[in-house]
Amino acid sequence: MNVKLPPCPLGGVISAIPSKSDVHRTLICAALSDKVSTFSLPARSADVEATVRCLRALGASITIAADTCRVEPITTPNKAPVLDCGESGSTLRFLLPVAAALGVDATFTGHGRLPERPIGELLDALTAHGVTASAPHLPLTLHGNLSGGDFPLAGDISSQYISGLLLALPLTKQGGDILLTTPLQSGGYVDMTRRTMARFGVDVCVKGNRFSVESGSHYRTPDTVTVEGDWSNAAFWLAAGAVSREVTVNGLDLDSAQGDRTILSLLQAFGADATQHNDAVTVSPAPLVAQNIDMGEIPDLLPPLAVVAAVANGTTRLYNAARCRLKECDRIHGMATLLTALGIGVEEEADALIIHGGTLRGGTVDSQNDHRLVMAAAIAATRSTAAVTIRQSEAVTKSYPAFFAHYEQLGGHVI
Repeated sequence: MNVKLPPCPLGGVISAIPSKSDVHRTLICAALSDKVSTFSLPARSADVEATVRCLRALGASITIAADTCRVEPITTPNKAPVLDCGESGSTLRFLLPVAAALGVDATFTGHGRLPERPIGELLDALTAHGVTASAPHLPLTLHGNLSGGDFPLAGDISSQYISGLLLALPLTKQGGDILLTTPLQSGGYVDMTRRTMARFGVDVCVKGNRFSVESGSHYRTPDTVTVEGDWSNAAFWLAAGAVSREVTVNGLDLDSAQGDRTILSLLQAFGADATQHNDAVTVSPAPLVAQNIDMGEIPDLLPPLAVVAAVANGTTRLYNAARCRLKECDRIHGMATLLTALGIGVEEEADALIIHGGTLRGGTVDSQNDHRLVMAAAIAATRSTAAVTIRQSEAVTKSYPAFFAHYEQLGGHVI
C-alpha cells in the first residue's frame, strides 16, 4: 500500500504507545509466572501479536479485550508447538532459549527478513547445553532440554541473545551465568530485561562481565503489572518537534532503561529546544547544527536522527552503526536511499551514515518493508517542499499500527 503525505507541519500533544520492548518481556515473564497477570495494553503491534501467538502455542492462555491483557501462565507446556515469529527478532531470540528450557520440541518459523537475521551464536550457546537444532536458520526445530551453567557469549552481536538466555535461566534447575566475551552493546535493553524479571521476582546479579541467575529462582506475578511508554516510537514525534512545530509526548518514563530515551539529549545537541515535566517531553524547533553521534547503544534511533540531520546545518555522521544493517532492512543503505530520493546528499560507510544537511524536496521512497523507514519518511514529509509518497507503508504495523492516525491527530495529511 502506498500513502502520499503532502507537506504539512506537525504539532500538538500525543500519548506514547506501550513500549514494544517492555511488552515482549512482560508477556514472557507473565507466561512463566505462578499465577494470572493482568495489565493495561491500549495498543498492540504485529511484533507483540507474534509473541502472544507463540506463548499461546507454548501453552499460555492470553486474552486481550478492552485494552486489558490477561495472561494465564503455562502449566503444562505443549510438547511439539509451532512458533510463528512473524518478522519479530525479539520474539525469536527471546523464545528460542525459553522453549529450550521448557524441554519441548518447538518448531520456529518466520517471515520477511527474519530468517536472514543472525541467531548462530545463540544456537551455539543452546547446543552447548543439551539442545539440538535441526538447522542453523529458520525454519528449525529444537530438541532436548536446556541445562544451566556457564554461557560464554559475545556482547556486541545482539543484546537479545543475552536477554533471551536470562529469561530462560530461571526455568533450569541449575540457574546459570552469562559471561560476556566482548563489550556489551545496547546494554539498556539488557537492563530492561533485568528490571522486568525483578518485577516478577527474579534477580539478575551483575559483576563485571558476568550476569548470574541463582538456582531455585522462580517467576512470581507482582500485585501490579505495568508497561512503560515507548521511547523508540516516541522518538519520531520528538524529531518532528525539532524540525516542524512543537510536539509534546506524554507517558514517557525519564528513568527508563530504554536506551532510546537519549533522543532527548541528542535533539538538544542538534539545537532543538527540549523540556521535560513529569512524564511529558516537549520538543520545539530551533536552528539545528550537524552532529557526530555514536549509534552503538541506540541503533533504532538512526532513522529519526537521520531525518533531523537532513535539515541541520552541516554534515552529520552517525557512526558505529554496523548492526543497523542487520535490522528489518539494511537501515544504513535504506536511509541513504530514502534521503537521496528526497534530495539530500548522503554517503555510506561500512558502519556509518553521513548526511549533508540541505532541503528535503519530496518524492517517492520505498520503505523496504521496514517500519522505522516508514515513520522516518513521514517525518521528512513535514519539512519537504513537495509531497512524499511512501511505498509499502503497511510495514509500520510491525510496531505502530496507529501511526498514521496519530500523524493526522498531530495535523498531518494522509492521502
